[in-house]
Amino acid sequence: MTRRLAFILIGLCLVAPPRAVAQTPPSDAELRIYAGLHAAAARGDTAEIEELIKEGEKPNIQDSRSRTPLIVAAHFGRHEAARTLLRLGANPNALDHQRYDMLTIAAVKNDLEMLKIALDGGANPRVTTSPYDGTALIAAAHRGNVEVVRTLIYAGAPLDRVNNLGWTALLEAVVLGNGGKDHTAVVAALVKAGADPNIADRQRKTALAHARSRGYGEMVRLLEAAGGL
Repeated sequence: MTRRLAFILIGLCLVAPPRAVAQTPPSDAELRIYAGLHAAAARGDTAEIEELIKEGEKPNIQDSRSRTPLIVAAHFGRHEAARTLLRLGANPNALDHQRYDMLTIAAVKNDLEMLKIALDGGANPRVTTSPYDGTALIAAAHRGNVEVVRTLIYAGAPLDRVNNLGWTALLEAVVLGNGGKDHTAVVAALVKAGADPNIADRQRKTALAHARSRGYGEMVRLLEAAGGL
C-alpha cells in the first residue's frame, strides 16, 4: 500500500459513519429451543407467563445472550406480555449481551406503546446502553423516530450525552439522518428542549457545521435560531 493510499483510507475512516452494531432479536433457531418464560414471551402468551411465574420460574431468567423474557417481548412487540412480566417482577432495566435494554429496543423499533410500557414500568431513560455507550434517546434520534424522541425528552432523558463515537442525539440526527422531515423534527424537538447545539464531534464539527455541509436547509435554520455556531 502506498503512503498516499494509506492517508486516503485513514481519512475515510474519520469521516464515514461506522457500521451500526444491530440489536439482535432471537433467531429462528433460538425460538425453536426456547422453553418456559422465554417461549411464552415470544408468543405473547400472558396466561402462560402468569402460570409459570406462579409455579416459581424467575421473571428475570436469561437466555444464552442474556436476554430476559421482557427483552424478548420487546423485540417482538408483545405489549400485554411485557405488561404482565413487569407486574410480576421483571426488571425493566435489564441489559442483554450487547447492553441493550427494553427501552432502547423499543426506541429503535419505533414502538411507542412498548416505550411507554417500559417507562411506566420503571425503565430509566438515563441509563447508558449499547456497545456505543449511548442512550435510548440517541438511538431514537439516529432513526428519526420523532414521537419516541419527544416521549424520552419528556421522561427526562439526558439531552447532551456524548457516546463513544463522540456524538450526541443532536449530532446523530444530523450526521446519521437523511435531512428529511422526520430527522428535522427530531432536531427541532431537541433544540426546543434545550440540547446544546455547540457540542462538537471528534473532528470539531458541530451539528450546524454538519447540516451546512450536507445542505440541510431547515436544520440549518433551526440550529442557527438555537444559537448554533
